[in-house]
Amino acid sequence: MTFTVVKEDVGEISDGVQKMNLAEFLASPESDQNYEFIDGQAVKKMSPKRFHASLQAELLIFLRTLFEGKGFVYPEWGIVLTRNGQDWCPVPDLTYISLEQLPSGVGNEMCPVAPELVIEIMSEGQTFKEFVAKAGDYLKAGVLRVWVIDVMYRTLTVFYADRAPETYRGDRLITDELFPDLSVSSEQFFVKAGI
Repeated sequence: MTFTVVKEDVGEISDGVQKMNLAEFLASPESDQNYEFIDGQAVKKMSPKRFHASLQAELLIFLRTLFEGKGFVYPEWGIVLTRNGQDWCPVPDLTYISLEQLPSGVGNEMCPVAPELVIEIMSEGQTFKEFVAKAGDYLKAGVLRVWVIDVMYRTLTVFYADRAPETYRGDRLITDELFPDLSVSSEQFFVKAGI
């Protein structure tokens, strides 16, 4: 059986013509690698560069401390969601899910429910417009907050299901009623990451 695999870095589809369903994707080697499942295709994620990786590490440290005892923060954990009526398995750079939201008994598998927060860090060659669309897809699938970080412009944009997004830059504090202990500026992350 041949499946369609999209290589994001070259924008081409392999010679295969048959699309996968979710069960086939989850059973495939691509589900254990850096691939997302989009529209019946395994789509390779872009490999992060130094600034992206450094920022991801700093965010992970900060969020694990912030949410200690309240939930879990994981890098590159695939999530099983629905997008446009189809199965969708994105792999955000970081995911936060509370103890209450994560079903008991979840083993070494993709996240089976929408988490409270996903974070996407833009890489070179990606556009903010792409991430606005992806943030909308996350929100429609039940994710409560989406952070999109633009390294080039040193901004962090928070997307909400119930109001317009807000962009933070410099020393403006990020606060959120969903995360009452959160009070940090986007600049702090960029400085700690050496950007």
